[in-house]
Amino acid sequence: MPTEELKDLAAKYLMQTYARQPISIVRGRGAKVYDMEGREYIDFVGGIAVNILGHGHPDLVQAIQRQAAQLIHVSNLYYTEPQVRLAQMLVDHSFADRIFFCNSGAEANEAAIKLARRYGHEKHGADRFEIITMKNSFHGRTMATLTATGQEKVQKGFEPLVPGFAYAPFNDFAAIEALVTDKTTAIMLEPIQGEGGVHVADHAYLKNLRELCTQKDILLIFDEVQTGMGRTGTLFAYEQLGVEPDIMTLAKGLGGGMPIGACLAKDAVAAVFTAGTHASTFGGNPLACAAGLAVCRLLIEGRMLEQARRMGDYLSKGLADFKDRHRAVRDVRGLGLLQGLEVEIDAKAVVADCLTRGVLVNATSERVLRFVPPLIITQAEVDRVLDVLSSIFNQRTMAEKDQQH
Repeated sequence: MPTEELKDLAAKYLMQTYARQPISIVRGRGAKVYDMEGREYIDFVGGIAVNILGHGHPDLVQAIQRQAAQLIHVSNLYYTEPQVRLAQMLVDHSFADRIFFCNSGAEANEAAIKLARRYGHEKHGADRFEIITMKNSFHGRTMATLTATGQEKVQKGFEPLVPGFAYAPFNDFAAIEALVTDKTTAIMLEPIQGEGGVHVADHAYLKNLRELCTQKDILLIFDEVQTGMGRTGTLFAYEQLGVEPDIMTLAKGLGGGMPIGACLAKDAVAAVFTAGTHASTFGGNPLACAAGLAVCRLLIEGRMLEQARRMGDYLSKGLADFKDRHRAVRDVRGLGLLQGLEVEIDAKAVVADCLTRGVLVNATSERVLRFVPPLIITQAEVDRVLDVLSSIFNQRTMAEKDQQH
């Protein structure tokens, strides 16, 4: 089916909630994807930080094929080995003692919010329910998680929002300290704000948050939906930032493309989730967990984390060089293979220019480009993307000069 015909059918039958790029992707291999007309693209979007193994990784494909032929779904009324094995692997390699599986990042954050409120009720009474989150954050699209998201543009038109949330500027400990009351049960944040423009939390800020939370028996929740599973060069971003949370959420890269989310917690917190307090029909189904196991094994037992660190450093240095070479570039931020480039020009126009040159990137705002390629990305592929960006910035600078004359 030609792309234009597909676009017409999508316009007729799909709810128009996405501003899609004008291509139809039909297959992928490694860090590249191909559209319906056979054009090749280097994928620096990675399904929005999901496809950490790239496309068609043989270990992941084989794990999914084997499990699909054996058992896809039976619900959580019964035990299944892939779910228990994946939980064990995540616990063995994190701060956490217990796992709750679901289907997405929003659901993982919803579980974290419910767990924090339940903990507050059980330990301190019904008045302990408020959660402080950060301005410019992003935690999901359910009613609770969009309320937790500190962006009015996400919340607009869905009022009244869920009560019990307060917002502080990111990296501002004094502002959070001023918001804490006897009603505060948790502080929730992303170690790196992804959708909010790729802003990294300061080490001192996180250390102060940890001390405050411990002192007042407030839960510290890290949303690692985007930063988890090797994205920053370690399995979880908190490992590099020197602070352990009480609750952490995962999704995106956990299944390498299969939908799966997880809420991880320490024993003392997880204990308040008892039978019947929370559930998910599809959460932790054998197929998704088999994919998650394949991903974890490749990250933990292979050399993929080393590759992510090396390529993350290489990409970061290449982007940082743009600040000296291109006046269109204002700032470079990020950690590992989660990098943001703040520009003086329309970021969406740069996305469109990249598309015509065979590169997929995305913009998180009018002025910020985000780069989240698969962890298997090569130096040659990074060089190709940097060359394309440099060419675009040069071309736009020349066009501005021509207009001035």
